[in-house]
Amino acid sequence: MEPDTLDMSRTQMAAIALLRASRILPVVTVASVEQAIAIARALLSGGLTAIEVTLRTPVAIDAIGAVKREVPGIAVGAGTVLSTAQIGAVRDAGADFLVTPGTPPMLARALVESGLPAIPGAATATELLALSALGFRVCKLFPASAIGGLGLIRALRGPLPGMLLCPTGGIGEAEAPHYLAEPNVACVGGSWMVRPEWLSEGRYDAVAEAALQARAAVIRPPH
Repeated sequence: MEPDTLDMSRTQMAAIALLRASRILPVVTVASVEQAIAIARALLSGGLTAIEVTLRTPVAIDAIGAVKREVPGIAVGAGTVLSTAQIGAVRDAGADFLVTPGTPPMLARALVESGLPAIPGAATATELLALSALGFRVCKLFPASAIGGLGLIRALRGPLPGMLLCPTGGIGEAEAPHYLAEPNVACVGGSWMVRPEWLSEGRYDAVAEAALQARAAVIRPPH
């Protein structure tokens, strides 16, 4: 195999292992470095072992670096990655993995070359096929509920049996167990355990309790 193929196999195995270990991926937009650290600690205390910090605020990259240093035990990823420049910046900050909302060809190639576990975003079978051809074995399905939800995930399983999914977008605590019950779902992304009002009020105890409930959804049978 070519070096790129070997590296992709390694990083994709790492991405799959990370998502399967967590099963619930909190998607967080932070207002400060201090807030990011407090959120990460609360999530970890509730049993969630990964966090996706979106690159939607000016402090996001610094926050990723701070969480990496200050909260051992939680894998910290960069979300809403849109450019090759951002990939370099978050890699330098110490990000453990990368997540994109969508993945045009140039960004897909940059993810391959980054050397980091990556979960590229896709919304259609065509996009998933293109990413599969590059060696990706797990992708973010976004925005999951808006584009078909469970019905789409079940439909994709037949033609794409080797592709695992991390559906994100419009999924709450009640829906999570149903998604996690699907064999081609490695993990579910969501923000229900980090409600904006809790963050603005500094109610990290509520975040920790919601994380504990979210973790319980991993083993709770859907009903």
